[in-house]
Amino acid sequence: MNKVCLVAGVGPGNGTAIASQFSANGYQVALCARNQQKLNDIAATIKGSSPFGYDVRDPEAAPKVFAQVRQQLGPIDVLVYNAGAGTFANIDDATLEDFQSAWEVNCRGLFLAVKEALPDMRAAGTGHIIAIGATASIKGGANFVPFASAKAGQRGLVQSLARYLWPENIHVSYVILDGIVNLRRTRQLMPDKPDEFFMEPSRIAESVYFLTQQNKQAWTFELDLRPYAEKW
Repeated sequence: MNKVCLVAGVGPGNGTAIASQFSANGYQVALCARNQQKLNDIAATIKGSSPFGYDVRDPEAAPKVFAQVRQQLGPIDVLVYNAGAGTFANIDDATLEDFQSAWEVNCRGLFLAVKEALPDMRAAGTGHIIAIGATASIKGGANFVPFASAKAGQRGLVQSLARYLWPENIHVSYVILDGIVNLRRTRQLMPDKPDEFFMEPSRIAESVYFLTQQNKQAWTFELDLRPYAEKW
């Protein structure tokens, strides 16, 4: 059977592109997100993919979804955690619910997903866990209180996982996206921006897949990506 890649947080941008990249390289891909109908539509465009409704904010969802994936496709070889929602607000405008929700998606959801994927990877003696992060994980903007705090927590979690799991031949890595992803909605919000301003999901996906192809004598932990014209 082909290897299995589970992508949590599949939408029309990075999630779909990452799933397509792994599918093109022979993987069976489990597409996971909250909206089942949108997942079904995306699955129809990606060969070898299967949709699974999965709300990462629900602490009881992960065991059920991973069991379904394992039953239908097989043990999980690669986990790509692309779920990363969060409210952009300062301390005056942010609510406790905003703060809590961002943590649930970025930190608790990843924690629970890794818990479910690890038994398969340990049984195989190898595996890959990749979390998609953001610049906010290392630089908290004034109006990013819920999102930046959650992303910083996520990065710390992934670093701890990497230090613990690398010796077991399980490659854990963190991808920081520094830029605006090229999506229909971002184009509509920024109609005057040139093409080079945006990050192309297919190129991001190529870099994510690259992490799974590295020799263990030279693994990457943190990979930051940005468009060539981005100021940083």
